[in-house]
Amino acid sequence: MSRYTDMFRALKAREEGAFVPFVMVGDPDLDVCEAVIEALVAGGADALELGVPFSDPVADGPTIQRAHVRALESGAGFHDCLKVVARVRARHHQVPIGMLVYGNVPFALGLERFYADCAGAGIDSVLLPDVPVRESLPFSAAARAAGVDPVYIAPPSAADHTLDAVAAASRGYIYAVSRVGVTGTEHASSTVGLAQAVERLRSASAAPVMLGFGISRPDQVTEALAAGADGAISGSATVRIVESHAASLREAPRGSTAYEAELEALSSELVEFCSAMKAATHRSRQSALQQQRQG
Repeated sequence: MSRYTDMFRALKAREEGAFVPFVMVGDPDLDVCEAVIEALVAGGADALELGVPFSDPVADGPTIQRAHVRALESGAGFHDCLKVVARVRARHHQVPIGMLVYGNVPFALGLERFYADCAGAGIDSVLLPDVPVRESLPFSAAARAAGVDPVYIAPPSAADHTLDAVAAASRGYIYAVSRVGVTGTEHASSTVGLAQAVERLRSASAAPVMLGFGISRPDQVTEALAAGADGAISGSATVRIVESHAASLREAPRGSTAYEAELEALSSELVEFCSAMKAATHRSRQSALQQQRQG
């Protein structure tokens, strides 16, 4: 039994979908990002997806690319990120924590050590956005040996054999991409073809399906769940909120009244955003279930 299993079981019992926000660890620095994570949990996040900064984030759009840069400039390395995660885990024992990290990091460290370090920090899953499922076997084997769920991306309009492979390889959840391209709110998500993909994934006895890429508004959460997804992941919209306060936090002396006021404003905005996105999972899941019962 994993934290994801417990989470999705509890959500199903309450007739809710999952809302999972993404933020970059170390953005704009290690101390502030910890406060950011706490605000997401306070806002009702069902689980967390936390990014590790990387110098060449090819799967990300400009908003999250800038978050990588800010985090790297703050000096956040992989093991610094793990220390943040470990502290979050100590405060939130039941919240599933996923890590999004580019494949060069586990490759450079060695797969066995990488996944063991992740497990030691309390990470439940690892998503490798630049590792296609056809190359996933050694990563999956090392992850499972360490007790970490490997997560892979189900591409938009993927062939059936690719969806089947993603379903077979993923644990915890499957990341279904809503459109072709990179992350970002510059282009809206699309649920065209998603219902068919979800049906195919479920027929392969897959893990629950989470929809990502371009999810920035409550109505998009509603659309994702109506199309059959078990939940939605929002990244660029969350990161954009952090970015809007980053410069002011850097300029204000730490501990000053101005700094504390800016940090409070950031936290309040994140709580409000997360609460609205989570509220959409109540309404849309209940509506979808009612339609199924009537049909």
